[in-house]
Amino acid sequence: MTVGVRLNCDGPVATVTLCRPDVLNAQTPQMWRAMHDFSRDLPGGVRVVVVRGEGRAFSAGLDLSVATGRSGAGDSLAELAALPPEECAERIAGFQAGFTWLHRPDLISVAAVQGHAIGAGFQLALACDLRVLTRDATFTMAEVTLGLVPDLAGTKRLVDLVGYARALEICVTGRRIDAAEAERLGLATVVVPPDDLDAAVQDLTAAILSGSRDAVVEIKALLAGAAGRSPAEQQRAEREAQTRRMRDLVGAGE
Repeated sequence: MTVGVRLNCDGPVATVTLCRPDVLNAQTPQMWRAMHDFSRDLPGGVRVVVVRGEGRAFSAGLDLSVATGRSGAGDSLAELAALPPEECAERIAGFQAGFTWLHRPDLISVAAVQGHAIGAGFQLALACDLRVLTRDATFTMAEVTLGLVPDLAGTKRLVDLVGYARALEICVTGRRIDAAEAERLGLATVVVPPDDLDAAVQDLTAAILSGSRDAVVEIKALLAGAAGRSPAEQQRAEREAQTRRMRDLVGAGE
């Protein structure tokens, strides 16, 4: 176990578990650094990463000891604010890296969300490609209530999923989104009873693993880049990806 988060690998599936259930898996910068380190520790055969939280909540967000300066780790808001602006921004870039590795094109990431996913918890779920929610799950982008902004790579993911206007409303109000609304908005891949969370994640993982790894990687790259391409550019990307797949299947690839 490392600073409240652990990594377990079982063949092609890696599981990242937030393991501070006594504080509803509240997150710290040390945990974000550890999660970034996990990206370097993954065996080459891993295809799916499941992110989950122990206990009754996925994550209640930023540990308040960081906000108040009681953590003693040098990462309090006051200590960060005292840094030169460029150094502060660079420090935050390191925090973001604990989330953005879940975007890697060679991995499919799945968040298993129960109970609260607030602030950094919501952004961690957004960092994943897919989200399985229990019926009691809730999302809240609560940074505005602290006078802060979401800064853990969650804003673009949110806009991509729900559009600018809805993302703005969610972020500036800091309101709670229940599982039913999350499903309507496209934030949830599937919503299940609490007792079915593990089985639903296992079924989704098995379905992902049933496909050709190379095809899945190409498909993720096609879809992830689609929003930034024109229709003609996307069609070209499809042609090039399919050419690579066909050549590989008949043994004509490099």
